[in-house]
Amino acid sequence: MATWNMFSFQDAVSPIMEQLILFHDHTMMILSMITIMVIYMIMSLTMNKLINRNLLEGQLIELIWTLLPTVLLVTIALPSLKTLYLLEEINKPLITLKAIGHQWYWSYEYSDFKKIEFDSYMKQTNSIDKNEFRLLEVDNRIMIPFDIQSRILVTSHDVIHSWTIPSLGIKIDGSPGRINQGSILTMRPGIFYGQCSEICGANHSFMPITLESININTFNKWIKNSN
Repeated sequence: MATWNMFSFQDAVSPIMEQLILFHDHTMMILSMITIMVIYMIMSLTMNKLINRNLLEGQLIELIWTLLPTVLLVTIALPSLKTLYLLEEINKPLITLKAIGHQWYWSYEYSDFKKIEFDSYMKQTNSIDKNEFRLLEVDNRIMIPFDIQSRILVTSHDVIHSWTIPSLGIKIDGSPGRINQGSILTMRPGIFYGQCSEICGANHSFMPITLESININTFNKWIKNSN
């Protein structure tokens, strides 16, 4: 999870988030090169007195400073499009989870199983345990098995919400009367936190998301106990 002194992304838990981090690093490397080059050129122009009053045009240099940005834009656009298509790809999900945003809590439904529906409220500060995080822990966690493709459907009961877990690389808007879908594939067990990322009213900051990634046997036991 994120901490106060973190300058980069959270550790990736899904292949999608790994691709997003790689794309970020790739783009930042190109932007750093451009920034350094521009700063060097500005300093060179301001610190020397060399001028050429007879220079009217230079077709070669104009061709270079047209082609070079084009090549840089292509090197950014290609991995960007690849990641964009990966975000939208859902290949035969085995589990479908539906998240419904309310003011100000989340409710969940496991569409593949009967009668598994619950509300998820933020735990109050006086009821959290020592190993839990204030403003991030909920009374009912989402249970998802790792290494298994899952699908999440997000909608809203009242206003626009946004179901977000940064370590999974997921951010899906929940709009009233509309269902948006996304893919969940966790690579390891653990507890992962998120929050509503769309300002939805007075208690927008108090509707966290807690997802617990477990093995398939534990998930099956949880399903049986929930029925």
